[in-house]
Amino acid sequence: MYVPHHFMEDRKEILHRLIIENPFGTLVSNGQSGLDANHLPFELEPNMGELGTLMAHVSKNNPLLNDITALDQVLVVFQAGNAYISPTWLPSKKDSERQVPTWNYLVAHAKGRITFHNDEVHVRKMVARLTKRHEASMDSPWKMSDAPKDYISELLTHIVSIEIEITSLLGKSKLNQDDGATDMIGAGSALIAQGEQKIGVAMLAAAKNLKD
Repeated sequence: MYVPHHFMEDRKEILHRLIIENPFGTLVSNGQSGLDANHLPFELEPNMGELGTLMAHVSKNNPLLNDITALDQVLVVFQAGNAYISPTWLPSKKDSERQVPTWNYLVAHAKGRITFHNDEVHVRKMVARLTKRHEASMDSPWKMSDAPKDYISELLTHIVSIEIEITSLLGKSKLNQDDGATDMIGAGSALIAQGEQKIGVAMLAAAKNLKD
């Protein structure tokens, strides 16, 4: 990933938060059949390994299991939002027409070594953990024990748990930092006004940091 210095984000705690709040990632692998991408919900264990460990599960029918082997390098991409930026939102345009449209976004790239777990105990724990997290905000959270035990046990035989020990973690926060705080505030405010909260709020926060 190309990351100019002013867009770079390498603070582990910030990138961990991005992953936790945006857990649906794209797992990119380069195996025997070439490049492949799988879209999966991940769980991050931040204290497992120097940079954390990602956990997920895939179907036993997924070609990924035969295409790569344990400890192969993979890449997981997490996106926290993106938005089109119009030059008309940038106050500096009033002084000069030297502005063009751009696209802002927040992403994290996690590279690491992948391992597979086939045993039911490990798979059950992974699914239970993922379910508990995403059901936590529900009025009546669903639990695995709510379904028939034999039904759940049968389903678990069809999936494999995966773990990715993160060996490299890099983020890119492209928020018009190269245009300065005034333009960031102008564009960020315009985004918020039209309902694009995530990138708009991120731009205002980044602009405040530039001012400070």
